[in-house]
Amino acid sequence: MTADLTQADLSTRLVGELRGNGFCILHERASATVHALASDLDPVFAETPFCEGDFYGRRTKRFGSLLRRSRHVADLVLDPVILSAVEAILGPGCERMQLNLAQAIEIHPGEVRQFPHRDQDMWRGADGTQEYLVNILWPLTSFTKENGATQIFPESQGVTGMAKEDPGPPIYAECEPGAAICFLGSTAHGAGANRSKNVRRGVLVSYSLGWLKPYENLWLAYPPDVARHFPPELAALAGYAQHRPNLGNYEGQCPSILLQGEPSGPIGAVDALRPDQADAVADFAATERSGR
Repeated sequence: MTADLTQADLSTRLVGELRGNGFCILHERASATVHALASDLDPVFAETPFCEGDFYGRRTKRFGSLLRRSRHVADLVLDPVILSAVEAILGPGCERMQLNLAQAIEIHPGEVRQFPHRDQDMWRGADGTQEYLVNILWPLTSFTKENGATQIFPESQGVTGMAKEDPGPPIYAECEPGAAICFLGSTAHGAGANRSKNVRRGVLVSYSLGWLKPYENLWLAYPPDVARHFPPELAALAGYAQHRPNLGNYEGQCPSILLQGEPSGPIGAVDALRPDQADAVADFAATERSGR
């Protein structure tokens, strides 16, 4: 999919592709940002040891907490076209969405193909009836079939796709740095084998329903002294917002209060209800107080 559309049209097209095929590649989405980000992450890749375990990959490096490793990650997380599409897909299932993770991945020569999987299998719920998350994979190097480009199984998403015994043959998400490889949490996929002589690098940003436990522990990755430097929208995505009713609170209030500094003493709890809940509770309390 090209960028020769308005942002609104591009977001609508992205939603349609994700719902219909389970994936979509936006070419030339953030070339300058990705180039600068790749430079920032070079020393971290060099210092990071290989993973342990056959799922993460024994010839693969991974690290998270990317929002505090490079200022350029925020531009990817807050991409307006992608955020609009993700909100359209996740919105029916939650009061607000959240950042699920921001992780850098480096696949070295000799790494084998990753076990095909669906990321929403982290949570056990109604399979396919509601999407749990949306993934955006940003290549930092060229993604080719030879160096382990992600394999995606088209139309393996949702109730119908997940019911298939055989998801069919995968496609290789071949593209250049600056592209955005977008796919649903219910879409089967896996990293390819790296048969080249070079590493394959990328950054995975994903968004999930706001009431789920995120893959990355956001409050440890971005404690208040880090998150208070984020713009408000980014801080909210990174866990400094309540999901109504009252979910994810701090001492009964929105955790965003910690971005102003640690409270000097005890604070009072404050309702954070959806409008329908607030109305029902108010009517009930009024009746109780009237003695009727």
